[in-house]
Amino acid sequence: MEIETQSPEETQKVAEELGRRLKPGEVVLLFGELGAGKTTFVQGLARGLGVSEDYYIQSPTFALINEYPGRIPLFHIDLYRLEPEDVYDLGLEELASQGILVIEWSERLPFSLGKEIRVHLKILSPERRKIIIEEEK
Repeated sequence: MEIETQSPEETQKVAEELGRRLKPGEVVLLFGELGAGKTTFVQGLARGLGVSEDYYIQSPTFALINEYPGRIPLFHIDLYRLEPEDVYDLGLEELASQGILVIEWSERLPFSLGKEIRVHLKILSPERRKIIIEEEK
């Protein structure tokens, strides 16, 4: 699936629709350069999973993992500061069994976590994004 959005709010809406369809154990891998809208996408995904608007969804660049309660628990992971060999110590396999994982900077993930949905965000202009969603069958 390929979609072009015209604003951060439209990007969030696309992600919200995806979030409504997710099932426990699914993993969403995000790809895109700095400023492409990965965290904006996670904000929409969280809404689709029923995470309360009281939670401010931000990138866990320094915390590495943020957890948000919703219809299904959401684990938001940022691998930006890690080398691939450091990822093994995070216990992602166990987290995947407890809810939904969404991983920013997924190119640093050195192993598969089961059913993965790949989301590529490409900057077209300051507001516009191309979103490519590849779901495993």
